[in-house]
Amino acid sequence: METKEKKFEGTVINGFLMLFINMVLTLGCVPLFVYGCIHLDRGISDGGWLIAISVLSAIAAIIFWCGFMMLEPNEARVCTWFGKYAGTFSQAGYFWINPFYSTKKLSLRARNLDAEPIKVNDKVGNPVMIGLVLVWKLKDTYKALFEVDTQTMATTTQGQMGTDVKSIMNALEKFVRVQSDAALRQVAGQYAYDDEDGSRGELTLRSGSEEINELLEQKLDDRLALAGIEVVEARINYLAYAPEIAAVMLRRQQASAIITAREKIVEGAVSMVKMALDKLKSEDVVELDDDKRAAMVSNLLVVLCGDDSAQPVVNTGTLNH
Repeated sequence: METKEKKFEGTVINGFLMLFINMVLTLGCVPLFVYGCIHLDRGISDGGWLIAISVLSAIAAIIFWCGFMMLEPNEARVCTWFGKYAGTFSQAGYFWINPFYSTKKLSLRARNLDAEPIKVNDKVGNPVMIGLVLVWKLKDTYKALFEVDTQTMATTTQGQMGTDVKSIMNALEKFVRVQSDAALRQVAGQYAYDDEDGSRGELTLRSGSEEINELLEQKLDDRLALAGIEVVEARINYLAYAPEIAAVMLRRQQASAIITAREKIVEGAVSMVKMALDKLKSEDVVELDDDKRAAMVSNLLVVLCGDDSAQPVVNTGTLNH
């Protein structure tokens, strides 16, 4: 997306140099004014001029004092000239610019947003609770101030327009929170919570963490680019069924796990029974007819698949060799 942000190209003077000049100008007004008064008392004609120059110098010094600004690393000043955007100054240090420029400070440092879990419906309509953690930072100061109504959103409870850095950044954070909520709902509605029967093989919120996080980050980038905000990282940090169906879904998951476990047990039991019959036959231990083979298979399956310990019964009947 095209940006209108530009570097401030106005006059910038080292703050310490201008501080020295302005102090000399300020202190020089006093003796100049005193000499002017003395000259007037003595009837010297240039006394009025000295007083006028001292007053003008004092007014200029007061105006010059308003042009000092200090910036720390990862901070910026957006400068406007009577309402017209003049550029963004982001060099760290102590400087002086024309005091008739209006400036607003912004922070370019990374910020965290730990969004509270919200209730959404997944692809199949199940209500789930989902939350995210977001790391973001301001990238485009022009969009942050002039593309989004940040200053109105930063209005205080007393109705005053917020112009300080804290108010503006809090307004941007509110914008990020609302857009994050919308993006999270959009992404969560495209996928099921879980592939319950395991047959569809689709990407789900539980199984596709990396893919879901990448899609969420892309959606947030698209939404927050309007305000000049860059998404550093976005990840889902909370995912669970909503309380009203959590117990039912837990029982369903438990039943699915039990069925899967039983399938493994039966599969292993059948292979063990087959191995036992083949072993008996190959080593000619005993000869079993169909009825006795069926009874043996049944008994072995009961023993191998049962949850309780088997109670052995010794058969002393006849077996034909």
